[in-house]
Amino acid sequence: MVTIGPEAQTHFRRLLDQQGVAGMGVRLKVLRPGTAQADCQLEFCEPGDLAGDEWIVECEGFNLYVESASTAWLDGASIDYQRNPTGGQLTIRAPHIKGRLPGADAGPVERIQYVLESEINPGLASHGGRVSLVSLEADGVAVLRFGGGCHGCGMVDVTLREGIETTLRARVPEVTGVRDATDHASGENPYMRRSG
Repeated sequence: MVTIGPEAQTHFRRLLDQQGVAGMGVRLKVLRPGTAQADCQLEFCEPGDLAGDEWIVECEGFNLYVESASTAWLDGASIDYQRNPTGGQLTIRAPHIKGRLPGADAGPVERIQYVLESEINPGLASHGGRVSLVSLEADGVAVLRFGGGCHGCGMVDVTLREGIETTLRARVPEVTGVRDATDHASGENPYMRRSG
C-alpha cells in the first residue's frame, strides 16, 4: 500500500529522535480525499493518540500509522526524501488521493458526480457552498441541489447556467441541461443575499 524509501525512513528517525518520546511514531492521513484539494498530512503521534484501527507500516526504528479512513486513498502511495544543498525535500506521491477518473465504461451519473466533486465543488467551497446531483432525467437534464453558502445565494442562477451547466455539458455529453431543485427561500447563510 504505502512504501517509504530508505532516505525518508532515515529522515523520520532523525526527527523522532529529536522528540525524545519513547514509542512515538508518525501518522499519515488524507485531508479532503477525493477532491481537487486533497492533501496528505503527516504528524507525530504517541501510542495514546492512536485509535487502534490504523494500518501499520513497520520501518526501521519506528512505525508509520495510516489512518484507517485514509487507506483506500493511499493505494500505491510512496514517501521519499531527497537531500539537496539546503537540506532536503520530503515528497509524498499518492496517485489516487483526488479520486479515480471514471473508466471508459462509467455511466453518466458517475461522470457527473466526478466533475461536481473534482471541478465544481472546489470553486464553490471558496464561498462556503457545494452542489450535489439529485438525479439525471431521461431527457439528459441533471437535477442539482445546492448547499452551504450557495443555498439561497442571489448569484446561484448565474453559477448554475454559466458555470455548472457549461462545464457539465462539455465534460459529460449526455447532459442536455441542468435544473435546480433547491428551496432557496430556506437558505440560512447565503454567500450573497437575494434582492427583494
